[in-house]
Amino acid sequence: MALFLLLILVAVVLGLIGVVADGLGYLLALGIVVFAADVIFFAVRLSRRARRRPLR
Repeated sequence: MALFLLLILVAVVLGLIGVVADGLGYLLALGIVVFAADVIFFAVRLSRRARRRPLR
């Protein structure tokens, strides 16, 4: 969970720098890519955890 939150923070900071600084739009794109990868990683990890529970 700490890794998830850290990557969200990094994505937000990169996005803000990309929006504010003139000519650094690639940082905004990189922030969006990091955010998307983080959400996908979290979803895969959550789905793996859900399968391991035995049925009652």
